Amino acid sequence: MRVLVLGSGGREHALARALHRDPAVTALHCAPGNPGTAEIADNHQLDPADPTAVTELAGRLRADLVVVGPEAPLVAGVGDALRKAGIPCFGPDRAAARIEASKAFAKEVMAEAGVPTAEARVCDTTAQVEAALDAFGPPYVVKDDGLAAGKGVVVTVDRAVASAHAAACERVVIEEFLDGPEVSLFALCDGEHAVPLLPAQDFKRAYDDDEGPNTGGMGAYTPLPWAPPDLVDEVMATVVQPAMDELRRRETPYVGVLYAGLALTSKGVRVVEFNARFGDPETQVVLDRLATPIATLLQACAIGGLDPDLRPEWHPGAAVTVVVAAEGYPSAPAKGDEITGLEEAAEVEGAYVLHAGTKLGGEGRLVANGGRVLNVVGTGPDLAAARETAYDAVAKIGLRGSHHRADIALKAAPMP
Repeated sequence: MRVLVLGSGGREHALARALHRDPAVTALHCAPGNPGTAEIADNHQLDPADPTAVTELAGRLRADLVVVGPEAPLVAGVGDALRKAGIPCFGPDRAAARIEASKAFAKEVMAEAGVPTAEARVCDTTAQVEAALDAFGPPYVVKDDGLAAGKGVVVTVDRAVASAHAAACERVVIEEFLDGPEVSLFALCDGEHAVPLLPAQDFKRAYDDDEGPNTGGMGAYTPLPWAPPDLVDEVMATVVQPAMDELRRRETPYVGVLYAGLALTSKGVRVVEFNARFGDPETQVVLDRLATPIATLLQACAIGGLDPDLRPEWHPGAAVTVVVAAEGYPSAPAKGDEITGLEEAAEVEGAYVLHAGTKLGGEGRLVANGGRVLNVVGTGPDLAAARETAYDAVAKIGLRGSHHRADIALKAAPMP
C-alpha cells in the first residue's frame, strides 16, 4: 500500500511512524512533513490545505490512501477533491468536518442526535454574550465558533477575560462549566460504522498544576487506570454512533477519525467538543500502544467496509508523551534556536522523540520552528515507568528557553 500523510507536526510524525512499522505499507510519503518524518518517509513540499496540489501529488504518487492529519485541509475540502479524483482519503469531507469547524454546528448535531453535552448559547452580539455569561455564571466557558488550532477556548472565573475573548471572536459559543476529569476518545469511522481506540488524557494548560493559558496540548498518557471500565462502550453507544447516524441522516456521512473530547462529570459523561482529526498530542501515545497494523484500518474507513465488531489489539503497558515547547509558547514562541541531545534522548531505553515544530537550519542544524517543538514519548510496563522514561529522555534535550510540564500523568502514576 502506498500512503501519503498530510501535515507537519508531532501528530503526523506519530502517524508516519505507525504506518512505517506496518508491513503492508510499501511506500510512505509526507507533505510537507518535517525533519523527523524525512527519516522514515519521502517529504514533499506543498500546502496541505491546497486541494488541487494535494490531489495532483497523490495522483502522481499513485497513492492508495491519503491520511489527513490537521483540520485545516479537511475544512478546505481536500477530502472532497481526493474522493472526486477516485483517491481513498482518511478524513471527512468539508461538510462533515464542520463538526469541528463550527462549535455551533456541533451543538446542533448533538442536540438532534441526543448526545449528552453542556448547555450552551450561540452568541453574535455583545448583548447576547453578556446575557449568556449572566445565565451560566463562573467559571465562564467561551469558545470561538470557528477553527482556532486548539486555542480558541477560554475557561476563567474572570468576567472581564471572558468578555474580552468573546469580543475578539466574530461568533462564540458560551457553555455551562463541566466538572470532572477530561478524556479523549478517538473512533475510526467509515461513514456507517465506528471502531474505538484507547482513551487518553491530555494536558491543555501551559504550566504545572494546570496553570497558565490554554495550549494545543503539553502532554498526554494512556491507559487511564481511573476511568470506568465501561467508558468506551458507553461513549460509542451514546456519543459516537448517534453523532455518526445524525451526520449520515444529513447526507454528510462521516469518514475518518471522530475525536470526542469528554468530561466525566458528576452527572455522567458529557461531550466537551468534537474534532474531525486525531488529537495532538494524544495520538502520540495511543498509536504507540496500537498493535493492530494501522494502514488496513485506515483504508477500510476510507473505502468503506470497516468491521463494526473489530476491536484493535494493544501492546501491554503504558505510554506517556511530554511536549518540549519553545520559549514564549503559547503567546509568542521563539524560532530558530538550535536543538541538541536528540541522539542521547533516543538512547534512553523505551523512549523516542517525535518532531512537532522543527526544521533544518544552516549547516544542517536542527532548530525550533514552532511553539510545540518536540514530543518525547516514554513507554514502560506501567504509567510510573513510562513517565520516568519520558522525563529521563527530556533531560537529555537542549533548547534555549524551552519549557515543559513536569506533571504529565503524575496524579495517575506518581513517581516513588
